[in-house]
Amino acid sequence: MNIENTAEESFSEVVPFTEFDHHILRSYEAVVDGIASLIGNYCEIVLHSLEDINKSAIRIANGENTGRKVGSPITDLALQMLKDIERSKRNFSRSYFTRAKGGVLMKSITVAIRNGDERIIGLLCININLDAPFSQVLQSFMPSEEANEAASSVNFASDVDELVDQTVKRTIDEINADKEVGNNAKNKQIVMDLYDKGIFDIKDAINRVADQLNISKHTVYLYIRQRKTEDGEK
Repeated sequence: MNIENTAEESFSEVVPFTEFDHHILRSYEAVVDGIASLIGNYCEIVLHSLEDINKSAIRIANGENTGRKVGSPITDLALQMLKDIERSKRNFSRSYFTRAKGGVLMKSITVAIRNGDERIIGLLCININLDAPFSQVLQSFMPSEEANEAASSVNFASDVDELVDQTVKRTIDEINADKEVGNNAKNKQIVMDLYDKGIFDIKDAINRVADQLNISKHTVYLYIRQRKTEDGEK
């Protein structure tokens, strides 16, 4: 037996991916598109499957930054970052700088994707083009006039009780400012709006809302049922 050849075959052997491995990787495709939509055209995001590193890129956004597309192979540096992750026992690499084709300077990070057995089955690589004109990069973060008008306020609460209280207060203010809602219908409309906002998915929210509106929790349940009936829910 040729020990050297046997060792080489063992080293290069690839354990086949399961359907669940593929499902995990597919679930990250929305992450690729979401990050690209948030940060803009000058951020390239690549989802790699380690099942076949010769054509590892299975999803890519803004690939024009490096000239890559779906089916492109993994890079030598991504493989190096994979080793870095494995040695450090983290799920992401240190940030690093690279030069893409044409000399474009990129700042990058690589995130490991693991399956249920903690095996790394994929990599999410995020590359920011640092040579892009700053004015254009900044513009991608600025809202358009339409988006600015449609911007929603967000309750960055420290706990769920604060979240419920803040949402109730904001909704009360919104309904009080709506002149089309009569005084005798305000509580009903507040509860229905809170239902639409999903606030009653939080445990004990009904009791807190009832207390703040000075109505019984049974009345809150009644308004919620009426809202569900309007929406055709069972």
